[in-house]
Amino acid sequence: MRRVPHALICGSLLVLTSCGWGAQSDDQGGKLPSAPMGVTAAAGSATSVHVMWNRASGDPEVTEYVVYRGMTKVKAVPGTEHMVDITRLKPSTTYVFNVRALNADGNPGPPSKQVRATTPAAVAADEKAPTSPGRPSGKTVGSGSVQLSWEKSTDDRGVASYDIYQGASKIHSVGGGQTATVVTGLRAGTGYSFTVKARDAADNVSAASDTVRLTTAPGSDSGKGTAPTDFRATTHLADGAYYLDLSWIPPDVDGVITEYQIHLDGEAATSLVWGGTAPSKEATYSFYVGRDADVTHRVRMRAKLPDGTWGGYSPERTVTTGAEG
Repeated sequence: MRRVPHALICGSLLVLTSCGWGAQSDDQGGKLPSAPMGVTAAAGSATSVHVMWNRASGDPEVTEYVVYRGMTKVKAVPGTEHMVDITRLKPSTTYVFNVRALNADGNPGPPSKQVRATTPAAVAADEKAPTSPGRPSGKTVGSGSVQLSWEKSTDDRGVASYDIYQGASKIHSVGGGQTATVVTGLRAGTGYSFTVKARDAADNVSAASDTVRLTTAPGSDSGKGTAPTDFRATTHLADGAYYLDLSWIPPDVDGVITEYQIHLDGEAATSLVWGGTAPSKEATYSFYVGRDADVTHRVRMRAKLPDGTWGGYSPERTVTTGAEG
């Protein structure tokens, strides 16, 4: 069996959406979502604010959230997300935000309550990062949440925010005056490794804190079903080269899937990252595997879940270049 060189392949899919304030009548798309609850806003630096809200569930299904600064739409995210960083803001300025949920027909429900955040003053020529957060600790809260705490960092100009990481993925952010938080949306019966980094107004980031390792309690959400489903693999010939064509259904998890790892012939070979709105239903991707016919490949994939862990592998498929289907 011939092998192809391993490569890192990044795919980008950008979908632009638009949304006005819209009418609120049922005849323009059926039942409308309720107003998002639990909306908070905290400055992340002199030019950014981190906005969060509680995920909505039930009828109707929320397909998108739109974040407004005053009356101006500034960000839209899939209905599976519940946080966003608003950037390119002015220092020493108070901003007002609210969030609206959209149904499957693109019609918005009522706005959330307004929340305010004030960006700190800009600091000229600040290249010194804060110290690492000290003595982090944590405990599980049921099967889907953990509570984390840490000692405050120091900075010559002041700490603007703290970022919480699960592995290498940033999954949460709080204001610089806060030294504890609850992280939700985790999987039951799953081990996690958390670290905390401090950020100042000039966007200098500290080294990571020590790692806090916690395992959520067992529960109904055992983590099963985190693998892509209906995974299929074929090949096609184009301009004298063979390409591997993949299709799959993203796992149904509490959040959006933006990254996949593809294993080819038993080893991690490619990484697929969506830079825009990732597909929530059927997804497809093709990549180059060589110019020789009659080469057999084994392929499988897994998704990086919103909590920063890797999900289960899809079934492995075997394909041969030059063969039909």
